[in-house]
Amino acid sequence: MITRRTLLASSAALLALPLAAQAEMAKLFYTPGLAEQDMADGRVILLDFWASWCSTCRAQVRVMDELRAENPAYDAAIRFITVDWDEYGEGELSKSLNIPRRSTLVLLKGKTELGRTVAGTSREEIKALLDAGLAAAGA
Repeated sequence: MITRRTLLASSAALLALPLAAQAEMAKLFYTPGLAEQDMADGRVILLDFWASWCSTCRAQVRVMDELRAENPAYDAAIRFITVDWDEYGEGELSKSLNIPRRSTLVLLKGKTELGRTVAGTSREEIKALLDAGLAAAGA
């Protein structure tokens, strides 16, 4: 038997579904050695130098998440790694890639840089970066 309470709770859950669908995709956070191993293996990776408090970073993530949801080939071809700027901004990875600031996206195949954007939030710019990753992966 369906009670009014069950009906209201179910309705509220259904209304929340679109919000859940808009939530950020799960992040793979960088730990020392993770990206370096992927580079040594020749993998296509996108490093997102990100900070939780950075509004530009949030805008970039929204655009990337939309593009990834629209085209699952991105996730099949590119490994997305989030590098916490507050923790690793002054670290060896950042220094070796000459990362100037948070909100920097860097696309690599192995140790070869294929492209980057610094504080770029336009859909076209980020899509071009992801498309370059697809091409590099042969997808």
